[in-house]
Amino acid sequence: MRIRIVDAFTDRPFAGNPAGVLLLDGDGFPGEDWLQDVAMEVNHAETAFAHRLPAGGEADWALRWFTPVTEVAMCGHATLATAHVLHTTGTHEGPVRFATRSGVLVATPAADGAITLDFPTAPLTPVAVPDGVAAALGAEPVAAFDTGANVGDLLMELADEKTVRGLAPDHKALAAYSARGIIATARADDPARGYDYLSRCFFPNVGIDEDPVTGSAHTALAPHWSARLGRPDLTGLQASPRTGLVRTGLRGERTLLTGRAVTVIEGELHAGPDA
Repeated sequence: MRIRIVDAFTDRPFAGNPAGVLLLDGDGFPGEDWLQDVAMEVNHAETAFAHRLPAGGEADWALRWFTPVTEVAMCGHATLATAHVLHTTGTHEGPVRFATRSGVLVATPAADGAITLDFPTAPLTPVAVPDGVAAALGAEPVAAFDTGANVGDLLMELADEKTVRGLAPDHKALAAYSARGIIATARADDPARGYDYLSRCFFPNVGIDEDPVTGSAHTALAPHWSARLGRPDLTGLQASPRTGLVRTGLRGERTLLTGRAVTVIEGELHAGPDA
């Protein structure tokens, strides 16, 4: 079967967040051990596996996401990467509905090549800053929020952009504070540079010290910064070494995530599930 590496939330190779994408034959998923082995072999933050569903149902494709060490409940960049592959190969035209562990997620392509994902908005619950998290993160948070079961992170607002960019956290220590990891964020110093807020995401509990660009985290960042800035439509910069931009649109219980993607590698996977 064909396997692709796609850089998501970027319009150029070697930026954004790389994801493996496999479009599977048949009407079901192979065993979880094989899926996990492939994700470990690809060794990117996520590998997406998708298979076509029968016509007439609530979704067009079934989709699952695996990090090198575990399956996750929701992933934005690998969903964007999968939609990009479906559209650029002519496998699917128009909006595509994915059946996932987080419900039906829709990816809609635009004429200019951008893709908009329709994801559930993360419920933000203010929480006390846990003892020790400032030392593990390397900065004192201004506020902290639980992001709910789908995202599973602790969102932490920091004082300013410089503080977010300068973080050098103790990843092992951070693992104690949330199911997946920590979203560190601050308001942009100068929105004229093309983004309203920035973030960095640290996910030691799923084997990712720092994620390059995290779509799912923006379902929490969007309501947080839309409330702060008074606008539903914003642009977030994820300030990882690879960087990436996510345009966010808060629509009540749904959040729109818009970005681009680039296929960087396409090859053939010889180790099938029956190998």
